[in-house]
Amino acid sequence: MREKLVRFMQGRYGVDQLSRFMMIFGLIVLIIAAFFRRPAIVGNILYLIGLVIVVLGYVRAFSKNRAKRYAENQKYYQLTAGIRRRFGKEKYILEQRKDYRIFTCPQCKQKIRIPKGKGKIEISCPKCQTKFVKKA
Repeated sequence: MREKLVRFMQGRYGVDQLSRFMMIFGLIVLIIAAFFRRPAIVGNILYLIGLVIVVLGYVRAFSKNRAKRYAENQKYYQLTAGIRRRFGKEKYILEQRKDYRIFTCPQCKQKIRIPKGKGKIEISCPKCQTKFVKKA
């Protein structure tokens, strides 16, 4: 069975980030549509939208036009770059909080990382040279 699937998928694009996003988003819309059973019009429209999004995600995965799917995925990456960068920064800051205290310069808002356990220290901002005292 696995060999048949591998042969079927040869030459096809497969699941990328955009396809994965479409499938997950479509499933979320389908779940939301399940809560709108009484007003049939809203529930049916949401159900149809969710179903179309999920089907398009699968159509992308099974497509043989690799160049076009790759271009679509790159466009998706460009559109979501700011969001992914923001979440990446927040994740990095959360990882650093175990060993470091992170302070913000009162003048230029630059974030400064100081090792924990240093006591009360005077911090000099590397960007604007403003000095301020904090407990690390």
